[in-house]
Amino acid sequence: MGLHEECGVFGVFADKPINVAGIAYYGLYALQHRGQESCGIVVNDDGVFASYKDLGLVGEVFSPDVLPRFPAGTMTMAVGHTRYGTTGATNRNNCQPIEVNHQKGKMPLAHNGNLSNASELRSELELSGAIFHTTSDTETIAYIITRERLKTTSIENALSRAMDTLDGTYSLVLMSPQKLMCARDPYGFRPLCFGKTKDGVIVIASESCALKAVGAEFIRDVEPGEILVFSKDGMKSRKEHCGKRSKQLCIFEYIYFARPDSTIDHLLILLLVSFGFFIKNNR
Repeated sequence: MGLHEECGVFGVFADKPINVAGIAYYGLYALQHRGQESCGIVVNDDGVFASYKDLGLVGEVFSPDVLPRFPAGTMTMAVGHTRYGTTGATNRNNCQPIEVNHQKGKMPLAHNGNLSNASELRSELELSGAIFHTTSDTETIAYIITRERLKTTSIENALSRAMDTLDGTYSLVLMSPQKLMCARDPYGFRPLCFGKTKDGVIVIASESCALKAVGAEFIRDVEPGEILVFSKDGMKSRKEHCGKRSKQLCIFEYIYFARPDSTIDHLLILLLVSFGFFIKNNR
């Protein structure tokens, strides 16, 4: 069956309305190697969300007649995803980003990784009355964050409390009406980084190659366990989960998943691959 472990997540935050859907499209196109099953984009205009997602490649799903459906130049945030499923069947219900409506608003969520305690959490949620529409881990994560959001004063506090419950690997990009957030699990098993364009647009991506594709300069990797919050007040970093686990980046990111021109945790994939071939051929 081959390896089914990687997905691509992407996020855009701008301090003024721009064509965030177009930026997300090119970012996902650069992350296409991480998932060929399905893809999706959710955009945000001051709390008014619009989305499109379907099975297929990025260029097929977002055909020339689809992208114009997003109002160009009026949106300030976007979350995108390209899927190669770890759990759940290949059907439209499992396309991401997952969108959850709750008492305090709406939350789109894109996820790369796999929870080791997903079945336990799902069972607990179902017994408390939650109704699942997908078979993926991502919906479980969304419900856990939503549950905490109803008890807390901010979405970032809810995300932090949810991370106390989540066990396994995850890189997340999520959005509230006013904020774009990302988080990386305390192991740092899956990659996540962010950068900025010359116009000051913040871009979050699974790999740095997607930053280059949209003209953003790489700033740094998200630290294992770190939560980043982007809003009109600037960037806020929360590190209460950092250092809770020893760093354990998946080795397959270097030799199988990532694109050769990506940099992950300060290491250029192309140099690592070339060094591996050199060692192999000079034994």
